[in-house]
Amino acid sequence: MVTGNGSCAGIGRGAVREKLMGLYPNLEELGDYMGLALNSDEVQRNMALVPVADNQVALPSSSGVGAMVRPVTGTDVGIMRAEIRPGLREIILCKDQDGKVGLRLRAIDNGLFLQLVQANSPAALAGLRFGDQVLQINGQNCAGWSTDKAHKALKAAAETRIEMVVRDRPFQRTVTMHKDSTGHVGFIYKSGKITSLVKDGSAARNGLLTEHYICEINGQNVIGLKDSQIKDILNTSPTAMTITIMPKFIYEHMIKRMSTGLLRSAMDHSVPEV
Repeated sequence: MVTGNGSCAGIGRGAVREKLMGLYPNLEELGDYMGLALNSDEVQRNMALVPVADNQVALPSSSGVGAMVRPVTGTDVGIMRAEIRPGLREIILCKDQDGKVGLRLRAIDNGLFLQLVQANSPAALAGLRFGDQVLQINGQNCAGWSTDKAHKALKAAAETRIEMVVRDRPFQRTVTMHKDSTGHVGFIYKSGKITSLVKDGSAARNGLLTEHYICEINGQNVIGLKDSQIKDILNTSPTAMTITIMPKFIYEHMIKRMSTGLLRSAMDHSVPEV
């Protein structure tokens, strides 16, 4: 199987960058991310640029309407939560009955990043995701803030309205697909990473990629969850579903900077600090 760490020999840097921008249109919006220069040759060499066909496994798949490519409506919750916007976006939050918004921040390289987002919290429902960068809180620029200062600002904020300016994490993409008659969409994963695709399955037809990690399913965070927990979410998902993925190279850099021990023990099923 060809992996995303394979050589890009024969592909010019310009062609590589054009290919990346086609898959991940917000490439030029971010010069760096947690100390990683996104326009560097190292990033381009480590991105998955091989055709999807080379990453398929030759397994039988169901035919008929279940295997067809069909659109998901614009009102789908997974689509709305997982929408990827280039540039900056404004988020408006309200605290829950316990006075919390359901997130934890982490200061990295003079920037603030979402370290934890609790499932079904105000933060999650507003579209905040693990790895997003918070640039402003209630009109105040957050550059250089410590984690404690950011949490104190959120705790002191009004319960009914907290304004945040956010920059999306890089190189993510959301794929929509449909289950076949057996309840499958046609991909195999291990430790949250997509390892292979079923030939002609909905996943392959709709552009899912191997050597990518699953970040959200129907807008619900799955980073830090066990494979068995991800399986339960997939099994209980509706026929039409959305999956947000991130390339292995970027994902592993992000997890390393965010501290994996905390993520694996607390992600999405703990009570965050604010």
